[in-house]
Formats: sequence, C-alpha cells, structure tokens
Amino acid sequence: MPAIFLKPGKDKPVRQRHPWIFSGAIARVEGAPRAGAIVDVRAHDGRWLARAEYNPRSQILARAFCWDKNTQADDAFWRERLAAAIARRDAFAPGAEARRLVFAESDGLPGLILDQYRDHLAAQFLTAGAEARKAMTVRHLIDLLAPVSIIERDDSMRRKEGLPSTDGTLYGHLPDDPLIIVEHGLRFRVDLRSGQKTGFYLDQAANRAALAPFSAGREVLNAFSYTGAFAVHALAAGASHVINLDASAEALALAEANLRLNGFSPERWETIQADVFSQLRLWRDEGRRFDLIILDPPKFATSRRTLSRAARGYKDINWLAMRLLRPGGLLATFSCSGLVSRDLFQKILFGAALDAGRDARIVGHFFQSPDHPVLLTFPEAAYLKGFLLHLV
Repeated sequence: MPAIFLKPGKDKPVRQRHPWIFSGAIARVEGAPRAGAIVDVRAHDGRWLARAEYNPRSQILARAFCWDKNTQADDAFWRERLAAAIARRDAFAPGAEARRLVFAESDGLPGLILDQYRDHLAAQFLTAGAEARKAMTVRHLIDLLAPVSIIERDDSMRRKEGLPSTDGTLYGHLPDDPLIIVEHGLRFRVDLRSGQKTGFYLDQAANRAALAPFSAGREVLNAFSYTGAFAVHALAAGASHVINLDASAEALALAEANLRLNGFSPERWETIQADVFSQLRLWRDEGRRFDLIILDPPKFATSRRTLSRAARGYKDINWLAMRLLRPGGLLATFSCSGLVSRDLFQKILFGAALDAGRDARIVGHFFQSPDHPVLLTFPEAAYLKGFLLHLV
C-alpha cells in the first residue's frame, strides 16, 4: 500500500488520533498514490501509525480514519461506519424528521456530510476521499435507509480539494412540491435543490428550542434570518412581534412562507430586506429599540488570513445590537466560524459591550445540535458557538 512518512517530531497528533495531516508534516510519499487513495501513515522511522485518505491537491494532505493496522478499509468497513453513524443519531436524535446522519471526521467518514429530511437524503462529498467513495456510499445508503431520493449538494470546500462543482440527484426523484418537515412541532419548507447548506440549518435546531421561551412577550429582531426558523419558534413561544432581517429576497420569501405555514397573523411579524450592518446603523440613529435580538450571521472567517477582519465584523455587529437593546434586553449571538474559538468570541463580545457602554452578563451558552457531535480528538468539529447575554 502507498505510504506517507512524517517528519521527525510530527507524529504526536496522529498518535493522539487527530485526523488531519498537513503537507508541512510530510517528509516523503511512497507509491505515487492518486487523489482520494488510501495510504498508510508512518512515522519518520517507519512505524505504522494510521490509515488515511490522501490528496496531493489539498493543504490537508491526508485525513486519517483508522488506527487499527489489522483493519482493512474495504466495502464492509465503510458500510459499518455508515451504519454506526446512523445508529448514533437513532440514539441521540430519535424520531426527528430532519437530522444530520453523518458529520464527516466526527463519524470517522472524512469529507462526508449527510442530512436526512424525512425519507430524502442530502449529501455533500467534500474531499477527494469522499468523492472516491461516492458510488459505494450511495449503494450502502440505499440498502441501509431505503430513501426516496439522494441528492448531492455542492460546497466551496470542494474547490480547496481540487474537485469540480457538483449538484444533482444521485438516486430516485425529489418531490415536485416543496418538502415540509416538522421541528419541535412547527412546520418548515425545505428547498433541497437550492437552499443554503443542504436545505436547512439543522445545527441550530436545539438552540431554536432553547431560546424560544425567552421570546415570550418580547419584541424580537431576527437578524440574518434566512428561512426565519428562529422567528417561527419565537412567535410560537409568545413573542409580541418579530422582524426578520436579511439581505436575500429569496430567503425572506421562504421565511414568510414558513410564518404563514404555521398560521401566524401578519400583524405579528415583518420582513425587511436590507444589509444587516446598514439597517442596524439606521435603527441606531433613529433610536429604535428591541427586547431580544438574534444574530446568526454566515461564516465571517473563511481562512486564517481573514480572521482579523472577521473579528472586527463580529465586534461591529454585536456592538450595534447592544446599542439597540432596551435595558433588560437579551442578545442571542452566534458564530459558525470554526476559526473563531468560543474563548475568542467571548473576548470579542467583551470588547463590544465595553465600547457600547453596556453591562452584559452571560446567562446561557449555545452549541451545535447533538446530531453534529464533536469527536474529542477532533475539536475543530466544534464550529458553532453562541451566547445568551442579558444587558442592563
């Protein structure tokens, strides 16, 4: 089998079962493996360490997935990995109509994202290894889950892996009408063909339910609202009024459809299409105030090169939100940037509160939903973090 040999002193992360092996840790490659090929990982002295998927076109040159030398990465091995990931969701997210079934490295399946929407599956094959396993993965999923359809969704990460854009149906047929799912007793339309991510922000499901009770009787601003899921939960919990604010007309149209789908009177909600930063500055100047503001922006930090700019963006948007809250108001603020740690995000919020002249106390923490588990040997999987702040 082809093998990669690590430089002296670079084997500790692999021995500690961290899956990522960067190009700078590699001393040499033997056997001329192709992108997506399985290779042995060896220390500089030849000791066997792990088995990994290789991609010479990626900064992450190899992604380890097995630390048992006697295990063969054959068809049965990958089927077992898929079955185990599904079984974990049956244990921790039972009965959910929409849930993440596979979360890449956290499930020992590098580069594979798999979401379930009732009897339809949406998959992303983000790495060369996942791409090489695509046909086999689809075959196993048909056998394990008997879905009506399996659709493939594109992601910019594929370009970093040297892979082309891809979208399409891998198996079966999507319904002609919008798919409707139920989350915590509320109904939502899901666009499997062109919606963000795989059609819905499943990682926020638990947070939507956790935040909802704090909405009762409050005037709520749902910024970066996308499909308006936080707004639906807020109104169901008794919010007096909710504004969905987003730059996308398509997203706001879907948000309105979700609000109507759940029977909320148009007098209790409003949608505004605008740049969130600009609109919050306008409201600041007008003296507009809210009781609860939800900030769930897209990923600001896409690389270490953009981290400083992202930190400034997070500080600015949270500073503006703090200026718009009434005394006793609540700020539910999130970051989905994996490069922004929870500790860094808290420091950013500290700076925003200081500049806004507001006392803010942490009264709650938010994490990604349990169907997005974090393998302890792979802390990078903990990308979503959030705080509930009480301001005086």
